Amino acid sequence: MTLPKTDPTTTAAWKKLQDHYDKIKDENMNCWCAQVDRRVERFHIHWDNFLVDYSKNRNKTKTRTLLLELAREVNLSGAIEAQFDGAHINETENRAVLHTALRQANPPEEVSKCLAKMKSFSNEIISGTRKGYSGKRITDLVNIGIGGSDLGPRMVVDALAYYKNSIKLHFISNVDGDQSAETLRELDPETTLFIIVSKSFSTQETLTNAKNMRRWFLNQAPDSALSKHFVTVTSNREGAVDFGVSETHIFPMWDWVGGRFSLWSAVGLSICCAIGFDRFKEMLQGARAMDEHFRTADFEQNIPVILGLLSVWYNNFFRAETEALIPYSHYLAQLLPYLQQAVMESNGKSTARNGKPVSYQTGNIIWGATGTNAQHAFFQLLHQGTKLVPCEFIGFKKPLHGNRENHHKLMANFFAQTEALLRGKSRQRVLAQMEAPSSALSKFVAPFKTFQGNKPSTTLMIDKLTPKSLGSLLALYEHKIFVQGVIWNIFSYDQWGVELGKQLTEGMLADINRASVAETHDASTAFLLEGFLR
Repeated sequence: MTLPKTDPTTTAAWKKLQDHYDKIKDENMNCWCAQVDRRVERFHIHWDNFLVDYSKNRNKTKTRTLLLELAREVNLSGAIEAQFDGAHINETENRAVLHTALRQANPPEEVSKCLAKMKSFSNEIISGTRKGYSGKRITDLVNIGIGGSDLGPRMVVDALAYYKNSIKLHFISNVDGDQSAETLRELDPETTLFIIVSKSFSTQETLTNAKNMRRWFLNQAPDSALSKHFVTVTSNREGAVDFGVSETHIFPMWDWVGGRFSLWSAVGLSICCAIGFDRFKEMLQGARAMDEHFRTADFEQNIPVILGLLSVWYNNFFRAETEALIPYSHYLAQLLPYLQQAVMESNGKSTARNGKPVSYQTGNIIWGATGTNAQHAFFQLLHQGTKLVPCEFIGFKKPLHGNRENHHKLMANFFAQTEALLRGKSRQRVLAQMEAPSSALSKFVAPFKTFQGNKPSTTLMIDKLTPKSLGSLLALYEHKIFVQGVIWNIFSYDQWGVELGKQLTEGMLADINRASVAETHDASTAFLLEGFLR
């Protein structure tokens, strides 16, 4: 089965949603909260240790009904089954999309073998039984990759730093040699292991950095030591062997796992070494639980479906082009760049599944930062700016290190910000809090202190940040992306948009290496290249 190819704007539900939007677009959520009993009860989902409150959104019961009608009209349920059943829903590359198979209770045999190999390897690194060429135990691990081969593992290692062992993790992604140089300053070749992550084993940035690391290593160690210190995750075994990686140190990648959804595979080997395989497995279990929820729960109580439909509601009817994500946890700082790739590389498309240009907005610009830092950075725009920015707040009931005083202050901010976005602050309240409300100065200043309110937000409150809950959270966002892509009638699992820049880079590099600018460039690019070479 392939995915349906329904232009959402031609559906009856879309037309009803447009009429509904025209009627309620200027209404204030505060009025709904005051007039309608039990709104929160109707607009929240409690699943496992997740509480998702979406009552502070500009949606009514009818809004949800029509959005669910839209989901049914484009056959979202059929699309979900097609993905889980392994249909080649990535049609432009003729591939299945089965990152969910990596975390099944009974995964395919090739996945089981890979997981067993990851377990054995990571256990040996952590225990010290797998040593470097000089007999010293491995103390540092460098993950060399880019895109999904870097952002996923980097994010998880950062997010689960509380659960880390003594192995020090480093990540090199940028082809900028300064990043490699700074990383190498901290390393000892006798105690460092390098993991090269590249499906093709030809990605320019990754292979350039890997060669730099190999050169540095061999400047201080014998050639025979290379096989003990370099591991790769790739589908190009021949390329890895030619590089000098031992056959036994090659972990597989499969074409049915997209890079930005690959941390659950051997791409997560660095995660296993950082937190141990048992905790990596807990993360898989958390993701599997969310997979089951997404696949089986009624849409009205289905977290990824509801959050995905809300994104469509804001993007296509309110014309909100961005979404802000604010995790109230220092550990989730790297979640933002991870989701920027996951969301914008997946759904930043302008061609429908039938090959024709879309006539509506797709994709969301994802941005944000951790709270409370974000409050002192861009919250001014959220509260008093002219742009509508739907926000998702992520918080945890329990702190990891047990500092209740700090955590209570953190969560007080967490709750206060969503309430402030909803309620705002009227001119009357501003004046009432002034010492001389009738003075000319007070009347002048009052508008500047007024908050419009009526700004939408969704709250995800989770019991505690654990490997399992992180797995569920990441799977939630994977499925939210899928829901959006199905509704927008686009292919979420290819990324042709990154190819053109790669192709042009080769020509630019040739120009730079021969110190001569080809005539094929546009005038601006030629001017810049000449300035660089001058």
